[in-house]
Amino acid sequence: MAKFKEYRIDQIEEICNLGKALSSPVRLEILQLLYRDSMIIGEIAKRLNLPASSTAFHLKILEKAGLIRMEEQPGTRGSTKLCTRKVDILTIHTTKPSKDVKEVFSAEMPIGSYSSCEVSPTCGLYGLDGSIGNDDKEFSFYLPERVKAGILWSSSGFVEYKFANGIPSGCEVDRLSLSMEICSEAPGFREDWKSDITVWVNEVDCGTWTSPGDFGARRGRLMPSEWLLGSTQYGLLKNWEIRKDGCYINGEKVSDVTIDMLKVMEKPYVKVRIGNKPDAKYVGGFNIFGKHFGDYDQDIILAMEY
Repeated sequence: MAKFKEYRIDQIEEICNLGKALSSPVRLEILQLLYRDSMIIGEIAKRLNLPASSTAFHLKILEKAGLIRMEEQPGTRGSTKLCTRKVDILTIHTTKPSKDVKEVFSAEMPIGSYSSCEVSPTCGLYGLDGSIGNDDKEFSFYLPERVKAGILWSSSGFVEYKFANGIPSGCEVDRLSLSMEICSEAPGFREDWKSDITVWVNEVDCGTWTSPGDFGARRGRLMPSEWLLGSTQYGLLKNWEIRKDGCYINGEKVSDVTIDMLKVMEKPYVKVRIGNKPDAKYVGGFNIFGKHFGDYDQDIILAMEY
């Protein structure tokens, strides 16, 4: 698999090191040698008919530029260094992004692609091919087929997702939003079944919305014909938004937690948990709808502005 590396024009020292590393024909030959195989310094020196000292000098420059990796290995006479390529394709962005123009990274997560969960009956998953596992059986939430779910439900607990964090390094996130179709969970359905549904981002409580009910009095706009009447049919489209000045749910401020508190850039993923707090006033469960189910043709959408 090809290994990519990107540079911004304001990464002056890194780009200068890269330019120095690529300015020598000998170092370009070394990179070609390492394309298929890792080699020790002595092997590279022999292939290029160079003194070992000169070879080590060139390798040090390549290592400083981040193009190769050198690791000590035991040899017949002490230790030696094994050299391995780190990068196949380089991209240098020669234009500096304007601070006045925002960029957006977004990802849509299938509702069944959660990384962790805690559920309790009534609970289950259903996709376009029918039921996934058995209703009210917790083991069903661990089946590989769960990724095909178009609706999932539980009377309490949570589901947790890890979204890839595609924000370029060195950038600052100004706003994060999370959009989903969701409602309470009652046996069958109950239009007046309240549930306090909370969203956590990177383990930080980002606000609770009280769902007014588990909606089933009419068929959901996208629900497949095989889905029985008398069951949950649709949810409400809710949007959690974390800004510089606090958390909002559908535009209404619910807490003073800010985007900086989420520490988004510390990890290559963003952890999102959706569910009921054990001590919530209304532990009324949740239904989460994905594509081709409910009223809105979407999965869970995460967007970050930077």
